[in-house]
Amino acid sequence: MINLDALTYAGNPQNLNGLPIAHHIFHKGDIGNIELVTDLLSKYQPRVIINFAAESHVDRSILGAEAFVQTNVLGTLRLLEASRNYWEALPASRQVEFRFLHVSTDEVYGSLLPDESPFQETTAYQPNSPYAASKASSDHLVRAFHETYELPTLVTNCSNNYGPYQFPEKLIPLMILNAVNMRELPVYGDGQNVRDWLYVEDHCTALDKVLTEGKVGETYNIGGRCELSNNEVVEQICEIIDGEVPAPTPRKTLIKYVEDRKGHDRRYAVDCSKIERELGWFPRESFSSGLMKTVRWYLTNPEWSRNVTSGKYREWLDLNYRNRA
Repeated sequence: MINLDALTYAGNPQNLNGLPIAHHIFHKGDIGNIELVTDLLSKYQPRVIINFAAESHVDRSILGAEAFVQTNVLGTLRLLEASRNYWEALPASRQVEFRFLHVSTDEVYGSLLPDESPFQETTAYQPNSPYAASKASSDHLVRAFHETYELPTLVTNCSNNYGPYQFPEKLIPLMILNAVNMRELPVYGDGQNVRDWLYVEDHCTALDKVLTEGKVGETYNIGGRCELSNNEVVEQICEIIDGEVPAPTPRKTLIKYVEDRKGHDRRYAVDCSKIERELGWFPRESFSSGLMKTVRWYLTNPEWSRNVTSGKYREWLDLNYRNRA
């Protein structure tokens, strides 16, 4: 496995600890560097390419959209160009085996009303944040490269992930670390925004299914069938940590409702019946079991958390939350 990563603010080489060296080769670099990607493809001759690379935090996209366009749109375009050139030069027998898997998000579909049916693969795109718009753009580019050049692509649109190693700007790790340290738990608006949650290892098994058994040119939604409001998520985190690390005051008293973020989508929900029906994939973890694993991982890996919550991380939290009443 060849791992190309630019190691931006959320990247951390420690996340690779424990991987078998003989089966994993790391290169620091940008998917937007077409010369570098071309060289790596020529050297290692991969059978598949999986594009996980993305700027992915909505709040950061609101404060500055350009980085999201650079990575998610232009980066994907250049990766597609290099991949097409590589694929077209392969012998026919290897062209048939090659796959380009693009990992995307359910946020491209926009927001659902409380009584609306979950997003399907045929749902029209209505992105509401710069992040979602940049991912929608990349999805369209992948489709276009399949339709125009016949590049054998696959696209997945996944619901909110959580689990070990997640950078603590995201809701669940942010709340875990704040709760452990008895700091305020900032919740946007009224806390009733709903997301569909999926444990990260379940996401990975779904991607493996799509890569090995998915139909070229198709899109597959991946979800946990687990809709919860932010209030419900934060309260469950508080209950688990109160049980694992008792404190004089219940952690729920640390919840502080702050000014909502701009364009905050009210509800996401994913209909994953296609991947269940066609590929036989189902998530293994319930939210309760996955959240327990996640909390315990952060509790038993305090050094990792200290290393990633550096001065720049604290500056970001201050910038994002300082003026929210």
